Amino acid sequence: MADPTTTETGAVSAPAAVPAAVPAPAAVRAKPAKTIDAGKQANRRIGVRLVIYTVATHAFAGFILLLFELGNRNK
Repeated sequence: MADPTTTETGAVSAPAAVPAAVPAPAAVRAKPAKTIDAGKQANRRIGVRLVIYTVATHAFAGFILLLFELGNRNK
């Protein structure tokens, strides 16, 4: 690697042609890396958090519907 503080004099060459991106066959593609957080796999924690948020959201929506039903009875 050249020293970035010096400048090179001489002819400037054109950049090399970049070959077109060709998708690799499915058998050659690498598997995606697992999510690592602080040295631990985070995939399971993300799934648990998803379940907790889903249950909490449905419980909150059920509570709001219960309030509407109770309010409708006292008309």
